[in-house]
Amino acid sequence: MRKLVIILALIGALVASWNYFTLQKKLSDVVASDSRNEGISIFVHFDWFVNPSVIVFDVRGVQSDKSPMDVTRVLLQLSEKLKDKQYHRVVLSFRGRQKFMLEGSFFKETGMEYGVQNPVYTLRNLPQNVYNLDGSQAFSTWTGGLIGVLGKQMEDLTEFHKQWYINELVTGS
Repeated sequence: MRKLVIILALIGALVASWNYFTLQKKLSDVVASDSRNEGISIFVHFDWFVNPSVIVFDVRGVQSDKSPMDVTRVLLQLSEKLKDKQYHRVVLSFRGRQKFMLEGSFFKETGMEYGVQNPVYTLRNLPQNVYNLDGSQAFSTWTGGLIGVLGKQMEDLTEFHKQWYINELVTGS
């Protein structure tokens, strides 16, 4: 029995170390490298800590002086750090509760384009690439005139952040 406990403890330590050095350390570097990221607490790990094809990006806390764009910037900066890897999906959580997901190909694309693509383009196109956990599209893809489409995309971006974490952050749930 004692050997089993030791083996399980070693496996747990290996899994924790693997998650830390593969994901959380990279996120910590992202936060530390940009002073605008201070006050945003995020825990990132593989799904169930063992599934390397799925990343969980879990917002734990956001100080009141931070905007949704600050949280999105951290997500995009992490995608840039991980751009050489391919993931099936990225789950967006708030305090351990899964809310939405992004396809891995979109996450990789944002990482490849970070620093090159116009950030307004990336932000306004984010919601149409967000999916509910059942795989259905969470927000519409808009067509039509530029001003109307831009307005709807920005409304969706605001609503996405509200549903992801802001509503619960405000109510303290």
